[in-house]
Amino acid sequence: MTKEVRVRYAPSPTGFLHIGGARTALFNYLYAKHHNGKFIVRIEDTDIERNIEGGEASQLDNLRWLGITPDESIDIGGPYAPYRQMERLDVYTKHAEELLERGIAYKCFCTSEELEASREAQRARGVAAPTYDGKCRHLTKEEVAAKEAEGIPHTIRMGVPENTTYRFTDLVRGEVTFESKDIGDWVLVKANGIPTYNYAVVLDDHFMDITHVFRGEEHLSNTPKQMMIFDAFDWEYPQYGHMTLIVNEDHKKLSKRDESIIQFVTQYKELGYLPEAMFNFFALLGWSPEGEEEIFTKEQFIEIFDAKRLSKSPSMFDKNKLTWMNNQYIKKLPLEKVVELSLPHLQKAGLLPQELNEEQTQWATALISLYHNQMSFGAEIVELSSLFFTEEIEYDEAAEEVLAGEQIPEVMTSFKAQLEAQENFDAPSIKAAIKAVQKETGHKGKNLFMPIRVVTTGQTHGPELADAIALIGKEKAIARIEKYVK
Repeated sequence: MTKEVRVRYAPSPTGFLHIGGARTALFNYLYAKHHNGKFIVRIEDTDIERNIEGGEASQLDNLRWLGITPDESIDIGGPYAPYRQMERLDVYTKHAEELLERGIAYKCFCTSEELEASREAQRARGVAAPTYDGKCRHLTKEEVAAKEAEGIPHTIRMGVPENTTYRFTDLVRGEVTFESKDIGDWVLVKANGIPTYNYAVVLDDHFMDITHVFRGEEHLSNTPKQMMIFDAFDWEYPQYGHMTLIVNEDHKKLSKRDESIIQFVTQYKELGYLPEAMFNFFALLGWSPEGEEEIFTKEQFIEIFDAKRLSKSPSMFDKNKLTWMNNQYIKKLPLEKVVELSLPHLQKAGLLPQELNEEQTQWATALISLYHNQMSFGAEIVELSSLFFTEEIEYDEAAEEVLAGEQIPEVMTSFKAQLEAQENFDAPSIKAAIKAVQKETGHKGKNLFMPIRVVTTGQTHGPELADAIALIGKEKAIARIEKYVK
């Protein structure tokens, strides 16, 4: 490629960073970095009524948390600043006036009531997708001047060329065509003077030298409108690539109202997912490498990323795969990092104090180490370690089945006596106590270990038994045995 690759992710601050937006940003980022190009984050803030406080920060902070770092953006600047649309209004106004002067665009004075009446009339005639009826397209200069003199508000509409085919080669889908007859004259500038998305995005892409645009397939139908603006100014199109939908496990389009899937990046961050795992997971959400390997570093993804391997089929958001992948990354972390990841969740749940002394820190570290290899995300430690914070054990059906064994009273009475005799209540001492019970009672294997596990922990499965009992503590372990024996 002779021209420097420049791609952009251009979110609206009407919401927080969504998993769909994160994937879009990631594929743009990987494409740019693979080709030694630039990744730009641009804020499309013209929908002023829907912009929310914290929307911009969520986009930028969470992108950086994921490792998707922009080369140019609103907070670091760049040679094509400003990177907020509301700070570029003079550019849009100037070029809209040029389109008006050249007769490519026109002023539309139709009210919202008139527009709705027109749409209803078209639906009544069986038109599935109503378009603007062109009522104001042929107003004379005198008629326009008279309406302006009356102070009637107006929008600026694009006069869609007749009998024109818009054709482009999509980087994901291949050849795509649209016919101008299916597109009604559309609004470039709203009555409040603010540009619409399809108009502003073209000027921004042109003046920021954007070469490639990867975006979701919901933008596919916007492409011919944008091509009209490029054509009107005789500008070169960027290359477009429209990525397939993300679907849920029922293969239905992912909706922000779908509560079966956590939808925002900040929620994963708060739950204790790792950014490297999220980066890895998103990169495989609609793109596939060669071979069977699924775990890659960011640097490896940059090296192997090929836009030709973007999927043409919908991408399923597999929650189980995400938790599996995050677990793979957690297992590779040193214990101190796992403690940093999970300890705040135990504190937030009120299970541990906000300020820990040395003894409490050692206990918490030992506790978390029991679940290091099992943990899928930081917040999971609260559920995994519940046995250590429960005062009253409730036995489930599987536990009751274990406790129905006729040898249980003998085993537990012997084990209680062994624990009471221990001076050092640690894992090696507890293992020795269990061996002593085996020797005294003659019970071994499941008949020995399962009742001890169920009575002391309340669970039929769990971490290394001696380690777990040591962390439960002598007093609580004996109390649980006494309660069972009684």
